[in-house]
Amino acid sequence: MAGAVSVEMPRGGFSFELCKRNAALAAAGMKPPTPVKTGTTIAGLIFKDGVVLGADTRATEGSVVADKNCAKIHYMAKNIYCCGAGTAADTEYTTLQISSELELHRLETGRKPRVGTALRMLKQHLFHYQGHIGAYLVLGGVDITGPNLYTVHAHGSTDKLPYVSMGSGSLAAMATFEDRFRPNMDEKEAVQLVRDAIVAGIFNDLGSGSNVDICIITADKTEYIRPFDVANEKGERTGDYRYARGTTAVLETSVRKFEVTSETVTSAEPMES
Repeated sequence: MAGAVSVEMPRGGFSFELCKRNAALAAAGMKPPTPVKTGTTIAGLIFKDGVVLGADTRATEGSVVADKNCAKIHYMAKNIYCCGAGTAADTEYTTLQISSELELHRLETGRKPRVGTALRMLKQHLFHYQGHIGAYLVLGGVDITGPNLYTVHAHGSTDKLPYVSMGSGSLAAMATFEDRFRPNMDEKEAVQLVRDAIVAGIFNDLGSGSNVDICIITADKTEYIRPFDVANEKGERTGDYRYARGTTAVLETSVRKFEVTSETVTSAEPMES
């Protein structure tokens, strides 16, 4: 046709359009973000009547276990709860702030808050700080649209899936979900599957441990069970580390005598004139 404009169709493969931009940012002195190890296992899934959330209870400071019974499932509203991974203080106060805003929203509108409202508040808050707030969240709840489950990353991106996991133990938890998850599970099966996913993270990740917390949210009730299960029960000490005198053989004895020939006494403080 006369006057037709040919349009080149996009081709498949890798796109390197941002390489020049990244090189310019690097030349300007901007450093790329570094990977963050969250040291947690949090997970959730949607079942026939609602949502089940789960988390371990180990909080770490580097290689040190700082708290063996840390609460990682946070209250957002009566029908919405949120699991947190990352920096404990960031997850605690981020969820506390958004929970306060949801309560004000409920008082203003007179309606039960939706999970999508909490999601929008969380993602806008985290995106505003460009990932400097170390909060990685699994948000779940039930509203007039039914059960909803989301992941929220520290930089503000989100996912909506029937089952999710986050944290350093998420690979083991996700493997458990992918092996056994099926749509429209009943509550008992869903709770057991989330429990097994968290336990898989506990036993396959050094940053996860101690107990399993479970939160079950349906249209009629919300049940927060803490702890739901103790994955690592502390056993009784079988050995006795107090040894009687003579248990260890003395192979050699050497005695040295010292004689004091003189003593000098000095003052630690300067003398006043």
